[in-house]
Amino acid sequence: MKVSDDIRYIGVNDHEVDLFEGQYIVPNGMAYNSYVILDEKIAVMDTVEARFTDEWLGNLERELNGRTPDYLIVQHMEPDHSANIVNFMEKYPTAKVVGNAKTFAMLDQFFESVPANERVTVKNNETLSLGSHELTFVFAPMIHWPEVMMTYDSKDKVFFSADAFGKFGANDVEDPEGWACEAARYYIGIVGKYGTQVQGLLKKAAALDIRTICPLHGPVLSGNLSEYLDLYDKWSTYTPDKCGVLIAYTSVYGHTAEAAKSLAEMLEAKGVKVEIFDLARDDAAEAVEGAFRFDRVVLATTTYNADIFPQMRDFIEHLTERNFQKRRVAIIENGSWAPTAKKVILAKLEGCKELTFAENCITIKSAMNAANREQLAALAEEFAK
Repeated sequence: MKVSDDIRYIGVNDHEVDLFEGQYIVPNGMAYNSYVILDEKIAVMDTVEARFTDEWLGNLERELNGRTPDYLIVQHMEPDHSANIVNFMEKYPTAKVVGNAKTFAMLDQFFESVPANERVTVKNNETLSLGSHELTFVFAPMIHWPEVMMTYDSKDKVFFSADAFGKFGANDVEDPEGWACEAARYYIGIVGKYGTQVQGLLKKAAALDIRTICPLHGPVLSGNLSEYLDLYDKWSTYTPDKCGVLIAYTSVYGHTAEAAKSLAEMLEAKGVKVEIFDLARDDAAEAVEGAFRFDRVVLATTTYNADIFPQMRDFIEHLTERNFQKRRVAIIENGSWAPTAKKVILAKLEGCKELTFAENCITIKSAMNAANREQLAALAEEFAK
């Protein structure tokens, strides 16, 4: 695939992966992107996951058409992009490997025996000329590893963005929901903690004339880039991009589930967009993404061993470690003899910024009663505003 006359896509699609990074369900597979820039000198941008060595090297060889690469530029050392560095170096021993100081420290950690190819250590904003293409290296530490750098090609106005602007899903599978849905789940799950760093990156990007974004996962982005940039701005400032309510619940014998589902019905009857997740059964990453997408969140859970149900505890930790903030939150707790879930949840959310808690928080003692149903109706009225 051509990105431009001189830039070619040489990535691969993975339809065998069941859990990306050992935790994210990817029903549409995953893409590991790599690119080659063909100029007086040739630069390869990153490698791919270990299981695709032969396919990737074959893609590269086809585009080289008998030529030999001069550089391998390593933007990110995470193994889904760096696994074939040594294989590349062995095949092309005259090629130089380009990275920063932290890149090479990690390279020696990941690989026991590294070929003696020349290493080119670059600094932030340093340039590398391939001929007509001049590459500028833009350091982006903690998006989402400390060694990450991105690369801007001033000739074709292409920004190689490492993991930024990536999404779940193989590139040969059409996504009926478009880029934003799986890009949001990817961003929140993997990059979400680092909003401050992403804001810094967006400021750097604003100073560049970018026509095309080439991420390490997902499709090459071109045309009107404002959609992608605006969403990254929202996500990295933790601003909800949809009005609606995420209801996340855990339930032992069904009573807390009944309350969560009743509230969902009441809200929907008032025209409110609702998504509801059983945290013990549904995809937790989807629930986390929903909590960051919507402006209102309901947490419904049982008291469990004087704490809260394990899946709810894990869910809240996923939120807080990603800097959950700027949301309205309601709590529904259940406990047969000593309900403490609300107290525990409030303590866990104590460090979150700009949370507004609902006036109507509900305590169920064992099973729902008429008073609880009235309280749910009051909460629905409050959250429908």
